[in-house]
Amino acid sequence: MKIVIQRVEHASVKVDGNICGKIGKGYLVLLGIGQEDDEKECERLAAKMINLRIFSDENGKTNLSLKDVGGELLIISQFTLYADCRKGNRPNFLMAKGPAEAERLYEYFTELCRREIPVVEQGIFGADMKVELLNDGPFTIVLE
Repeated sequence: MKIVIQRVEHASVKVDGNICGKIGKGYLVLLGIGQEDDEKECERLAAKMINLRIFSDENGKTNLSLKDVGGELLIISQFTLYADCRKGNRPNFLMAKGPAEAERLYEYFTELCRREIPVVEQGIFGADMKVELLNDGPFTIVLE
């Protein structure tokens, strides 16, 4: 599993020109699911992500978690995180999990987050999405 976390002031995702997910302060999360991933990996990385302390405290130190600041989540499925560009100029995505199982794990990951964070929005799995965000920092972290 690969997760790109961007700390944002706000973010949204549109499909066919319609907003299907929108958040204020929190994380825009790009989630890629690989061949070897399962529920345990979802559980491990969801907990890690939610408990990351990357928001500033009263002293300006990155010491507060998403829950501490009442942050929100926008989770976008992104199989392209598994692009293999080592050969030629056209990436292959053989390391990404197949669509049916990837969607199931994406929904499971999102549900785990909803148990901890009151506002969790998401894109539409497999759709052509347009994502807008205002990165705060910028502060971007990759979890694997």
